[in-house]
Amino acid sequence: MKRKALSLAIAATLFAGGLMAQESQDPNAKPGGTAVVTYQNDVATLDPAIGYDWQNWSMIKSLFDGLMDYKPGTTELVKDLAEDYSISDDGTVYTFTLKKGVKFHNGRELKASDVKYSLERTVNPKTQSPGAGFFSSIAGYQDMAEGKADSLSGIEVVDDYQLKITLSEANATFLHVMAINFASVVPKEAVERWGEDFGKHPVGTGAFSLEEWKLGQRLVFKKNPEYFHQGLPYLDGITFEVGQDPSVALLRLEKGEVDIAGDGVPPARFLQFRKDPKFKDMLVVGDQLHTGYLTLKTTLAPFDNLKVRQAVNMAISKDRIVRIINGRATPASQPLPPAMPGYDEAYKGYAYDVEGAKKLLSEAGFEQGFDTELYVMNTDPQPRIAQSIQQDLAKVGIRAQIKSLAQANVIAAGSEKDQAPMVWSGGMAWIADFPDPSNFWGPILGCAGAVEGGWNWSLYCNKELDALAAKADAMAKPEQEAERIALWKKVFTDTMADAPWVPIFNEQRFSVRSARMGGDDALYVDPVHVPVNYDHIYIKGQ
Repeated sequence: MKRKALSLAIAATLFAGGLMAQESQDPNAKPGGTAVVTYQNDVATLDPAIGYDWQNWSMIKSLFDGLMDYKPGTTELVKDLAEDYSISDDGTVYTFTLKKGVKFHNGRELKASDVKYSLERTVNPKTQSPGAGFFSSIAGYQDMAEGKADSLSGIEVVDDYQLKITLSEANATFLHVMAINFASVVPKEAVERWGEDFGKHPVGTGAFSLEEWKLGQRLVFKKNPEYFHQGLPYLDGITFEVGQDPSVALLRLEKGEVDIAGDGVPPARFLQFRKDPKFKDMLVVGDQLHTGYLTLKTTLAPFDNLKVRQAVNMAISKDRIVRIINGRATPASQPLPPAMPGYDEAYKGYAYDVEGAKKLLSEAGFEQGFDTELYVMNTDPQPRIAQSIQQDLAKVGIRAQIKSLAQANVIAAGSEKDQAPMVWSGGMAWIADFPDPSNFWGPILGCAGAVEGGWNWSLYCNKELDALAAKADAMAKPEQEAERIALWKKVFTDTMADAPWVPIFNEQRFSVRSARMGGDDALYVDPVHVPVNYDHIYIKGQ
C-alpha cells in the first residue's frame, strides 16, 4: 500500500456474536477545548471512497464510520456500526445487525440500505475508487466492476437494521476490509446533492463533522454532539492549518501555538530534537506496519541460485542503514513487521556475516564475485541507502552498479523478467492496507503478484507456500484464528529460507505533540487511524 504502535495481535477475546465492542473511555480525559494541527500540503478530498493517503486517512476516519473498526491505538478488530454479526459455517455469509439510533451529520438515521449503497458506490467503476478491489470477495463484484450490473448480488438488506453479505468464497480478511475507510457508510442524498464535490462537503456519522474548509488555508472540524459512541470525542473541535512549512510549524509548536505538527520533525532538526530533554514528552515514537526490503530477482542469474541470495542477506549491514536515516527504524529479520499478527519473535533471520557470505558465494561458484545492478528511487535518502548496500556487497565481491531512477521507472523495471536484478524498495516500501499478514503475501510475495506490472519484484513463486497462504485466508471462523496466525508464521519464515528478499528495516513513525495534549502515546502513532486517532485525544486540565 501507500501509506500505519504497539505489537498487538488480532483479538484473542472472541465470543459468539463476534469481536468485543469498542471500549472507548479514558478515565483521565477531560472534554472540551480545540486543537491546532498543521500540514504543509492541503487535503485532496475527504470522500472515504476516494481518499487514500496518510494525511487524509485519519481525518476521514473521524468523519465516517464503518461496520468494523479497531481498538484505539492497536490492530485489534472491534465492532463499530455493527451491534453484532454472525458468520455461516462455511465462512461465506456474514449477517450484520446494526446499532439503532445512529445518525448522519444531516440528522437522518442510518439504515442497512445505506451500508449496501456505500459499498456498491465504492465498487461502481464510475466512482473511480482506488479501493474498489478490496471488495472483490463479495459475490457479484466482477459483474459490477465490469459494468454488467449496477448492484452487488452478494449484499441483501434484510430489514432496516440487518443485512447479509455473501462472499464468493471464504475469506478471513473480510472483517478487516469492513474496517478500512473505503467501507465507510455515507448517505445517498448527500452524495447526490454534491456529486463530485462530496469530498469537499462530507457527511458521515463520525465523531466530528466538517464545519469549514478554506482551500489552501484551513479545515475546521467540530464535535458531533450526537455521536453514537457516548462521551466521544473529547475535543470540541480541531483546526487543520495547511500550507505550513514543517520547520515553522515545529517552532510554533514549541511556543504553544500548535498542538500537533502533522508533518513531524524535519530531517535537519531530527537528531537535535530527539536528544533535547525539553522535547522528550513531545516526541512520540511508534511502530507501523511497514517493511523496507531489497528484492532479489529469483528468475534471473545469478539470483536464481539460493546460496547467492542467502549470501546477499548475510552481506548487508542493516544497522548502518538505520543510522543513515537517523535511527528512524529498527533492523528487520523477516517480511512481516513486528506490529503485524503473524510476526515470529523467535525468528532471527540472517546474521550480518561477511566471511559467511563469501563462503556461500564460493560454494555457489562465484568465488570472484559477479557484476549486477541495483535499482533505487532517486529521492533522498534512497540513493544514500543504495550506496551503503553497494559498499557492503563490494566487501564480498559483488559489484553492483546503481541505477537511480524516478519512482515510476523503478516500478516499471521491477516486474520485468530481464531487468532490475535487485531493487531497493525505499520510498515505495510496503505499508499494510489493513493489519493482516495476508496483505503482505499476495501482492508482494505470492505467485499472483509475480507478473508484469505486479509488485512482487523478486518474481518469487513458491506454489506450496501459496497453497498454505490460501488455506490461511480461508480460515474465516474466529475459533480458527490462532491456527491461522501460526500458519502465517510458517509461510513467512519458510519464505526466508528461500531468501527472495533482504528485509532491511521496519520504519518507525514519529509524531510531535504539544505538552498540553493528553492521551496514550499509541493514539498519536495509531497503526490504522494514520497518523493520529483524533477521536480519543484530549487537552489536559480542561
